[in-house]
Amino acid sequence: MDEKQLMQKNQMTQKNHKVSLNARNSANITGVKDVLSFDAGEVLLETELGILMLRGNELHVNRLTLEKGEVDVDGRIDSLTYSDTNGYGKSNESLLSRLFK
Repeated sequence: MDEKQLMQKNQMTQKNHKVSLNARNSANITGVKDVLSFDAGEVLLETELGILMLRGNELHVNRLTLEKGEVDVDGRIDSLTYSDTNGYGKSNESLLSRLFK
């Protein structure tokens, strides 16, 4: 495989995911595959690069466009935590144990 073919292959497998956090009050996220759960204290998203958990207070999902893979979250954002999707969905493990492997 020549260099040009290798670059094209890498571009095809490259994941499109971006997180933009503005003053801890709003986040714009792209590359979202699914919203797993959300409430005022936590938003759990499946992204192109793994599971993303946003924690904070008075969190609101303002815009959700799964066709484009975009989510906007407002509220006080205290933390962003990623975990791999490997093993996600195993029925014999709790959600938290899967997130913190």
